[in-house]
Amino acid sequence: MISKTFARTAAAALALATLAGASFNAAAQESPWLMRVRAVNLDSANKDSTGLGLTVNNKVIPEVDFSYFVTPNFALELILTVPQKHTLKSKGTDIGSLKHLPPTLSAQYHFNPTGGFRPYVGAGVNYTNFSAVKFDSAVDAALHPSIKRNSYGLSFQVGADIELSKNLYLNVDVKKVQIGTKVYSSGTEVGKFKVDPTLVGVGLGFRF
Repeated sequence: MISKTFARTAAAALALATLAGASFNAAAQESPWLMRVRAVNLDSANKDSTGLGLTVNNKVIPEVDFSYFVTPNFALELILTVPQKHTLKSKGTDIGSLKHLPPTLSAQYHFNPTGGFRPYVGAGVNYTNFSAVKFDSAVDAALHPSIKRNSYGLSFQVGADIELSKNLYLNVDVKKVQIGTKVYSSGTEVGKFKVDPTLVGVGLGFRF
């Protein structure tokens, strides 16, 4: 009886090991590199403590990211785009423009790395550089405004890759990113302006 029970247990363990090995091999056969191309809607929080009612416009931007899978479940993602131009307003009136470049590096956990539906969560850090900052001549003459050109903050995301065919995926992704700057008038800080956008993206992913 003991020998039969042992044999059945051993057979079950062998079957589980075989399934686990098959799953691991399936994951290992996929390239660790994944590139995604997305169209992303940038929706700014526009939190302003200067009293000027500062806002920047929302817009759809292009985005490219490269992910490297350290393990089937754990990946590192670098998000890139080109400098994006925004109109700067004060209480609804145009007062200038600026560009921002916001690369973001995230660590992700993928819950179902070999399935057809592959959800993930991520968290990381964002660096944003503000450039080409321009103010209307009347605003410039009256306030001599300027902003801090560099921003550092956290980012959080949730998303999913949906397999369309071998090495091709539909991707949906939502991120919240901390982006902000200090605002100065004649060299004196007058408050902070936080863009803190929510980014909703849809695109395609390619294993290569």
